[in-house]
Amino acid sequence: MRGSMWGLALALGLAVLAGPVRAADGDIARGRYLLNGIVACGNCHATRDAQGGIVPGQELAGGLTIELPEFRAVAPNITQDRETGIGAWTDAQIVAAIREGKRPDGSLIGPPMPIEFYRGMSDSDVRAIVAALRAVPPVRHVVEKSKFNIPLPPAYGPPVVHVPDAPRGDRIAYGRYLATIGHCLECHTPRVKGRLDEARLGAGGRELPAPAGGAVVSPNLTAANPNGMARWTDAQVKTTLRTGVRPDGRQLVRLMAFDWYKTVRDDDMNALVAYLRTLKPVKD
Repeated sequence: MRGSMWGLALALGLAVLAGPVRAADGDIARGRYLLNGIVACGNCHATRDAQGGIVPGQELAGGLTIELPEFRAVAPNITQDRETGIGAWTDAQIVAAIREGKRPDGSLIGPPMPIEFYRGMSDSDVRAIVAALRAVPPVRHVVEKSKFNIPLPPAYGPPVVHVPDAPRGDRIAYGRYLATIGHCLECHTPRVKGRLDEARLGAGGRELPAPAGGAVVSPNLTAANPNGMARWTDAQVKTTLRTGVRPDGRQLVRLMAFDWYKTVRDDDMNALVAYLRTLKPVKD
């Protein structure tokens, strides 16, 4: 499987990485902007209460459980606690976990961690996220291990050695990059036997468990959906992404990371919406 998603990473340019990745190299302000914005790490890695709300002080302490026929995934603790979190991991090991789905012990991280998309994260942005994670206070929180009913691949592809920064001067290209690290199409693309149907990117139709219980079906983002975002104005799309309220007044469930997207800057949001407008029309 790695078709278009791996191709996207290649298109962003894989070359030779000069030297190890260190948190000291990362722009912590950029990392916090990504962590608490478009990448929305806390949407999965936060500890949640019975109503689906985030438990104060445990924004990245893990524990969210996502159950599908393919797996019962429990989000791990990614605070700096050395025993129950990632505090004992090196910077390079954190980078490998994000972009290659490999833990320090060599085991593979399974879905819903969107490794296929994170492979396209630039070196500077992954360093920034590591720097931001290093600044997260340690929280001791033991979570159970995920269980998978499908075989995991031996790897998600060759080692990611270098991904340059996306060209911000090209709004569509930069919007594609933001959609990649924001893994928008992870939920909004159908899967076949557990794998993304890359011929139907953005077509939606996936039934997903909501954090507070129940299920939600991801909508079709392409122009083939007569009632979807393709019929909304750019302002309406941006408002929905930031507030979780559709133009018709309906509230989205908090599986959609609007609590994080509200922090995305206007220039980045404009680029993201411009890219989503380019998705090939596909019926769901």
